[in-house]
Amino acid sequence: MIENEKHIYTVSELTKYIRAIVEESFPGIWVEGEISNFIAHSSGHMYFSLRDAAATLKCAFFKHANQKLKFKPKDGMKVIVRGSVSVYEARGDYQLIVEDVEPKGIGALQLQFQQLKEKLQKEGLFDDKYKVPLPFLPSRIGVVTSPTGAAIQDIINITRRRFANIGIIINPVKVQGADAKDEIAAAIKQFNELKNIDVMIVGRGGGSLEDLWAFNEEVVARAIFASKIPVISAVGHEVDFTIADFVADLRAPTPSAAAELVIPRKEDLIDLISAASGRLDNAISGKLDTLKERLDNLKESYILRQPMNYIIQSQQRIDDLIKDMSVSIGHMIDMSGGKFSRIISQLEALSPISILKRGYSITTKLPDGVIVKDALSLRAGDCVETRLGQGKFKSRVEEII
Repeated sequence: MIENEKHIYTVSELTKYIRAIVEESFPGIWVEGEISNFIAHSSGHMYFSLRDAAATLKCAFFKHANQKLKFKPKDGMKVIVRGSVSVYEARGDYQLIVEDVEPKGIGALQLQFQQLKEKLQKEGLFDDKYKVPLPFLPSRIGVVTSPTGAAIQDIINITRRRFANIGIIINPVKVQGADAKDEIAAAIKQFNELKNIDVMIVGRGGGSLEDLWAFNEEVVARAIFASKIPVISAVGHEVDFTIADFVADLRAPTPSAAAELVIPRKEDLIDLISAASGRLDNAISGKLDTLKERLDNLKESYILRQPMNYIIQSQQRIDDLIKDMSVSIGHMIDMSGGKFSRIISQLEALSPISILKRGYSITTKLPDGVIVKDALSLRAGDCVETRLGQGKFKSRVEEII
């Protein structure tokens, strides 16, 4: 009896066989777990592991499949993953080829909203210091919204009712769909380039989270933040909040509310002007009454009833002041004169002239005028000048004795 020949597999054969079995057994399955070792490769592919308390599953999320992902996966995130089990033959590892990922316990759009909100908040796009105040009475309002939606009709009707002659410029855009975000951002930028409006309303009517999603896109948020024109965000209903609401200079709960916030009622302004005019009239009348009373009091005053008497008394007062001033000046001159005489006497007593008058003289050597204190400082033939009490004379030295 001949023994059956046993089949020997190569590694590649066995791996391919296992791969075929695995792929046929687990096509399109859902797996729940926690993301770990997440890597976003420069190629656009994503690699990570799913784990629970007892095991780990490697996952590959290729670029063609992850392009429509609404949020950014990260380590520690609990997710539900859809894909097919396969084997990576080069390493003999089994892995899950991911087709879709959903965050567990929260929707993908809601998670994307939270992630973008946190990112922009850290960058300071929501800070109050960047908010621009709205003009009190704009002459032209720009509106970025759908030209066919109910929002634009509400804005026009309410604005016309509040201030009939206000200018409205509409920049029509899509407000939902794949192209909506780029059209909205471009319209905001265009208004800023044209500089033909004073304030801008950006928004749309109500809808689901998906319908309002264009106003949660980063490109729209950055366009609003970069706007030099004040922006009012008016998206959906009062309970709806979008990223645009946080970045805008002012959030309106609805498009109708935006129309009420952007422009005051003309009748209210007229009432304010009338009230201010009345207060001004009363203030002017009161001031005139006060001035008239003061004038009447002045008319009855002594100075206006007897002006010449006041002038005569003033002249007499001037004469008295002149007399007092003359006496005071005389006393000051007498006192200063005596003091001056004493000083002159003291100076004369100390003056060399007084000494000369008593018979002394001063001799100086010519031509430099140095006083001769010692006869030995002279030589025969030197010229000298001698000053006396009265006059002076020049002489030549004949002999030094």
